[in-house]
Amino acid sequence: MEELNVTVTSKPKSDIEIAQQAKMLPIVNIATSLGLGDDDMELFGKYKAKLSFQGLEKIHKNKDGKIILVTSINPTPAGEGKSTVTVGLADALHSLGKKVVIAMREPSLGPTMGMKGGATGGGYAQVLPMEDINLHFTGDIHAITTANNALSALIDNHLQQGNELKIDPRRIVWKRALDLNDRSLRQVLIGLGGPTQGIPREDGFDITVASEIMAVLCLSTSISDLKKRLAQIVVAYNYDKQPVTVGDLKVQGVLALLLKDAVKPNLVQTIEHTPALIHGGPFANIAHGCNSIIATTAAAKLADYVVTEAGFGADLGAEKFLHIKSRSAGIEPEAVVIVATIRALKMHGGVKKADLHLEDLQALRAGLSNLKKHVETIQSFGLPFVVAINRFVSDSEAEIEELLDYCSQEGYPVALTEVWEKGGKGGVALANVLLNVLDKSTPSFRPLYLLSDSIEAKIRTIVQKVYGGRDVEFSTKAKNQMSSFTANGWGNLPICMAKTQYSLSDDPNQLGRPTDFVIHVRELKPAIGAGFIVALTGDVMTMPGLPKQPAAMNMDVDEKGNALGLF
Repeated sequence: MEELNVTVTSKPKSDIEIAQQAKMLPIVNIATSLGLGDDDMELFGKYKAKLSFQGLEKIHKNKDGKIILVTSINPTPAGEGKSTVTVGLADALHSLGKKVVIAMREPSLGPTMGMKGGATGGGYAQVLPMEDINLHFTGDIHAITTANNALSALIDNHLQQGNELKIDPRRIVWKRALDLNDRSLRQVLIGLGGPTQGIPREDGFDITVASEIMAVLCLSTSISDLKKRLAQIVVAYNYDKQPVTVGDLKVQGVLALLLKDAVKPNLVQTIEHTPALIHGGPFANIAHGCNSIIATTAAAKLADYVVTEAGFGADLGAEKFLHIKSRSAGIEPEAVVIVATIRALKMHGGVKKADLHLEDLQALRAGLSNLKKHVETIQSFGLPFVVAINRFVSDSEAEIEELLDYCSQEGYPVALTEVWEKGGKGGVALANVLLNVLDKSTPSFRPLYLLSDSIEAKIRTIVQKVYGGRDVEFSTKAKNQMSSFTANGWGNLPICMAKTQYSLSDDPNQLGRPTDFVIHVRELKPAIGAGFIVALTGDVMTMPGLPKQPAAMNMDVDEKGNALGLF
């Protein structure tokens, strides 16, 4: 009988299986490699630590390393792997003998248990321990939730105890918070049940990562700065329509007390033992989308290269990094990595998710306009860049060649990246292209608008120069708010656009590079403690809902306490 040659292909390991099989070093070893001692950190078990205030002070006078910002094209349900590339690039630089530290955001439980899943990278380019980071980690987000809701309780108690500040209960703008996707809590009634149960009024919940306290923590540079920013948070308006702040309530001290440990950045490691500071987690579609200034500046003091990321595409996270975080921190990236995938580009070119495994050069060419717009945006800021093609198994050789040829014709520095499959080794080509760009380019960073521009002009600049839109349409409410905000002295703050991440427009269905569209601003929110004005566009929500099949449905834990199905 003739023997059959049968090839048995094993099922690829999941991210969590790879993470659980990785061998971590004690976090003390990672800290030692950065020149940190026992008094410079506070241990959270064997593999996690916080940098202490003493440690932060110790490195304060060190020379700053170069900051590399990782962004992407507009994301799609096909996945882009921006965090994976961030981790893999840092591992590649580490393998080349460079002193490098990652600076990333902490994942929110909302998307972790909702549609997106975890946010610690993927495959062999992950930060560890991924289960802890994706769940409760060191409790930072819980502390922010507690501080947020303590403020809500103190506001309602102020009303109950005589309302000395004459707060108008109809004009309380501060909401409660929960770090989960729960659409049922978007609008609620509280204080029902009689005089002893509080003052009846409308309220609502934001997801914790959209809380202004999260933004305040991420943009603060010290405890004193934290208290100053907390005091400036506008919580309500009085009967004369004048703003009422945390400072008016005299509760910034207790809020800072609740955040005293959360303000310290968290030190962990990648699968390849590259140090990573993971701290703060504001969303980029409804907040400013960057990890903390304290973590990023600490990473720059500890390493020659800092690889950091900003949420979603360059139209959201990168724009906010460059207009908000850079201004607050006084930092400028040396270069930007723009992550693109063939899968996502084909979706922007009109392919349905179910058909992405099929080769489609025509759709790929059509989707390239999205990549081109994001490149133009980064160029408009005066920053050098590299395009990272994050390779997926389904990418055909012809599609890869098509994308490489396009980048070559356009003069874009580009590298094929395979960090999900190969870890740092798969990112060496990207690291070398990046190092070459850094050697040959001189950044000439310039914001696209001046802080002295009007609120309306700043929003229009973002819409036209970053999104490529024709104009902005403001609701009557937004127009009135612009007038009152300017009268209150808030007109010189930067803008934080709340917009869908899936499109350059405010319509998530307009993929690719839409033209001649109008952005609709329905409402403005003052985030005076954070130091920006939020512009709500389209139907973007500050409390997401769960999808029909939440990722939480696949999660479990075994008898030994090991997480299952986390990602």
